[in-house]
Amino acid sequence: MIDIELFKLIGKNKKYIFIVVLLMVLSLAFTLGITSTICATLYVALNNLESINYLYLAIAAIVFLDGKFLITYIVGKLKDKIGREVKKDIRSRTYNKILKLGTRSHGDVKLAGLTQISVEGIEQLDLYYSIYLPQFFYSLLAPIILFILTSFISFNVSIVLLCCVPLIPISIVLVSKYAKKIFAKYWGKYISMGDSFLDTIQGLKELKLYKADEAYEKKMLDKSEEFRKITMKVLIMQLASTTIMDLVAFGGAGIGVSIALSEAINGTLTPISALFLMLIAVEFFLPLRSLGSAFHVAMNGVSAGKKIMTLLKEKETSWGDKAFEGGDIAFKNVSFKYEDGNKFVLSNVNLNFESNKFTAIVGVSGSGKSTIVSLLTRQNLETSGEVLANNHKIEDYSRESFYKNFVVLSSNTYVFNDTIRNNFKMANENVSDEEIIKALKEVKLENLVSQEKGLDSIINEDANNISGGEKQRLALAINLTQEKKIYIFDEATSNIDIESEAIIMKKVGELSKDHTVILISHRLENVKNADKIYFLENGRIIEEGNHKKLINQNGAYSKLYKTQKDLENAYKDIHEVLTYAK
Repeated sequence: MIDIELFKLIGKNKKYIFIVVLLMVLSLAFTLGITSTICATLYVALNNLESINYLYLAIAAIVFLDGKFLITYIVGKLKDKIGREVKKDIRSRTYNKILKLGTRSHGDVKLAGLTQISVEGIEQLDLYYSIYLPQFFYSLLAPIILFILTSFISFNVSIVLLCCVPLIPISIVLVSKYAKKIFAKYWGKYISMGDSFLDTIQGLKELKLYKADEAYEKKMLDKSEEFRKITMKVLIMQLASTTIMDLVAFGGAGIGVSIALSEAINGTLTPISALFLMLIAVEFFLPLRSLGSAFHVAMNGVSAGKKIMTLLKEKETSWGDKAFEGGDIAFKNVSFKYEDGNKFVLSNVNLNFESNKFTAIVGVSGSGKSTIVSLLTRQNLETSGEVLANNHKIEDYSRESFYKNFVVLSSNTYVFNDTIRNNFKMANENVSDEEIIKALKEVKLENLVSQEKGLDSIINEDANNISGGEKQRLALAINLTQEKKIYIFDEATSNIDIESEAIIMKKVGELSKDHTVILISHRLENVKNADKIYFLENGRIIEEGNHKKLINQNGAYSKLYKTQKDLENAYKDIHEVLTYAK
């Protein structure tokens, strides 16, 4: 009924749960006091006792009522505090975990699922900790306390009531096995629907171009229908279990009332004592009845909590405390394959990226070029071998100092939907307007600041108000305002105009004079000036050297370079013919 791992997750906030339970027990004592006052008032009235007794009883009733109101108010506040503290703590731990995972993937959790777990999942845990857990402990104590007190009045009534109480948790246990499966499916369907929705929204332009929007609309409708069905199953289960618990609670209270009434008729109990037992009988069952109602909330919270725990248990990239200041990087006999894959993406790769040099990695699509970048940035970890920086393993360095000196520019580098100035300040909060303008001029983007709003001009979502080439140059300019030691260009010149490509490649040459520059490219014309070129094929280095050496070898590099040149020349000839025809 209690998940130990989730219980440990609340840490120091456990004390608030036990304080709430103690206050709830005190509230029960006030309830007993109010019931006793009612019974005593009837006793005074039936026996024509002195009127002063009514005053005493009225004062007692006011004290008990005020006490119960105050305790109820404090309990509400403490439960709210538990919820807020737990949410803040778990959100902080989740956020820190995501930061520690860094560029690595989050297991099987996709972006939409990660958002749902971090927001709504934690909201469900709020109810689990603030409502279910205090009620669970209280529901164990309350029937025992009531049994001890009422057994002095009528052992027969108290034992019958106590024996009926376990029927509620038994019904909860019977439902729980089914409920866990339902709620696990519920969250699975919910996250799956969120993933599909985000995927559809992000690819809406492509869906329209491919005329596949109707097919994906049907797919989303199917996902929504699946979620509707699982939601209805959850509601049916909740209604059915609530009905069962009501029958047990009020049926058990009814049995207790019947026995108390019978004993009063037989004379073994005074009418006032019988009345007290009849009024208090339902209190045996209400705590567990409330627990049953909170149980469904708890199951939802547990299902969400399991997914959060899976994320928190995700293996982190280990880091040391050495300060990284740039320098040479090397791959020593590095091999890599994905956890769920059988084929090695890289096999026994040896690379050297020297400081103040321009190193290029080339090869056909699927040869493993971008995998090398993922290993350099620790997005993936090598299966075997070592990735070294200045003869030390990368994990020996501190995470902060390593990433502080590292920048990756790719074909999908993200530019934020914000002003030009704020995009620069995200990378370097101390950057001045003069430095921003200088960086923009270096990549021939001074036209961006010549607009009416200058640096306050907004870059739209996905940078769709500037060209692809301008987006790449802007991303480069942003990184030029930081002191970076290592620049990685991962297909940064793909799908952009010739002018932008030339500007970026010129900057690559300039940066390589006093930085470590690594260029991943499918276009061999861009790597002609590289100090060293590695040619990858099926995850292995089959050729290495500068452009001249590789051309003279007349191997795979030379053949690919000549093929590309022939295609480019053919394209130019066709373009000239078409231009002349016009």
